Amino acid sequence: MNETNDERPTTNDQRRTTNDERPMTLTERDEKVLNGDFGTAPKMAMNILVQLGEVLGADELLDIEQVHVDGCIYESEAHLDFAEKLASLEARVIVPTTLNATSLDMRHPDAWGYSAQWKSQARRIANAYLAMGCTPTWTCAPYQTEFVPKFGQQIAWAESNAIVFANSVIGARTNRYGDFTDICAAITGRVPKYGLHLAENRRGQILFELKNIPDALLDDDAFFPVLGHYLGKRAGDKIPVLLGLPHNTTQDALKALGAGAASSGGVAMFHAVGITPEAKTLQDAFGGSTYERVEITLSDLNAARAELSSADGSQLDAVVLGSPHFSLQESLRLAELIHGQKVHSSVEFIVTTNRIVREALRARGVLQTLTGAGVRLCEDTCILLSPMLRSEIRVLMTNSAKYAYYAPNLIDRRVVFGSLRDCVASAVQGRVVREEELWRVPGDE
Repeated sequence: MNETNDERPTTNDQRRTTNDERPMTLTERDEKVLNGDFGTAPKMAMNILVQLGEVLGADELLDIEQVHVDGCIYESEAHLDFAEKLASLEARVIVPTTLNATSLDMRHPDAWGYSAQWKSQARRIANAYLAMGCTPTWTCAPYQTEFVPKFGQQIAWAESNAIVFANSVIGARTNRYGDFTDICAAITGRVPKYGLHLAENRRGQILFELKNIPDALLDDDAFFPVLGHYLGKRAGDKIPVLLGLPHNTTQDALKALGAGAASSGGVAMFHAVGITPEAKTLQDAFGGSTYERVEITLSDLNAARAELSSADGSQLDAVVLGSPHFSLQESLRLAELIHGQKVHSSVEFIVTTNRIVREALRARGVLQTLTGAGVRLCEDTCILLSPMLRSEIRVLMTNSAKYAYYAPNLIDRRVVFGSLRDCVASAVQGRVVREEELWRVPGDE
C-alpha cells in the first residue's frame, strides 16, 4: 500500500482505543477506514485488526504487501457466514492475495465421493473469496508458486507451514495469522506492528546441534519431517536455531522440517546456520543474545520417529502424500521410484498437490507414469480438509509429519510414517515396508 507511506500518525487525543492502557496510534487513513469512509467491509475488517492490535499491545499498524488466506476452508457455518457477509458487503482485497488449499477438489469434485451438501458449501465459500478478488491458487504451499514474497517483505500469511517457510527460508516477515484476520489484512492492507514483523523479535532463542547423525540419514527425506516433529515438541513457540544441517539441504527438505515443527509445536520461524538467510553465522542467528544449547542425538530422532506412527504396521489401506502439497520435484522423484511398477490392488495411493504441479507433470509426460502405476492425484485440497477418504481406509502410510501428527485426531485414521521410498515400496507390495538400518543406533541390537 503506497498510499499511506507519506501519512503522519494522528495526535494522541485522536488515538482510537477500547482499552485505556494500550491505545494505538492510527494514521489518518486508518481512522477514515474505521469511520466507514471506504465502505462497510473495510470498516468491519479494520475494526477487527485494531482490536487485535490492542489486545496484543501493538503501538500501531503497518502496511503489508501480500496475504495468504487460510479461511477459505469450509470448517464450519461460521467460516461460510463470515466470508459471504464480507462478499455481500462488496469487500475487495487491495494487496495480492492467494488462497490456501480448500475443502474440495474443485476441478474433479465427483472423483472423491463428496456429498452434494459438502460440495455446495465448499463451493460457496470458495466463490465468496473469489468474489473478493483473491487468486485461486488453492494450495498450502504458496511459496512454490509464482507468488513468492521477497526477503524482508512484510506479509500476512495464514497456514502454519506457509508461515514458517516464509519467515525462515525466504526471510519475509509474518506472524501466525489465522482465519478471519487473514482476509481482514487483505481488505485493509494493514496488520498490527508486533511479533515477527519486527527485526528484534526474529532472533534465535534456543540452539539445537546435531550430534553424530550418520551422513546417510541426513540424505534421507524422512530425516527432515522427523527432525521438525522433534523441534516443535522441544521448542514450543520459541525460535530454534539448527547447527549441523547439510549445506545442500533443499527447499523441499526445509518445507518438511518447518511443517513438522509448526504441527507438533508453535514454531513460526527457525534458523539453520549457513543455510537460511538470516543465519549466515551463529552470531547472526542469535544477534548476540544468550541461549540454551541442546544436542540432538540419533536416539532423540528415533523417539520422535516412533511418535509419528500410531499404527503397528500390520495393516495398510492407503498411502497418502502431500502435506504440504507435493512439489514438482517431489512428484518427479515419486515417478522415478514407481516407474515400471504398479500399486497393489489392496492399497489406494493418493498424492495431494496443486493444479500448477499437475499441469507441469502433464506437460512433461510424467502424469501418465504416475496414473498408469495406480497413483491418484488430488488437487486443491487434502485429506485433513475434506471427507475424501473412503470409510474402509483405516490405516494410511505417509512421509508427512503433518499428516502423521493430525490424522489420528482430525480424521480418525491410524498412521505409519516412512520415507518416500518406504511409501512406494509399501504401496507396491501391499504391506508396510520400512528401511530401519539408517535409523539404527550403534550398539543397539
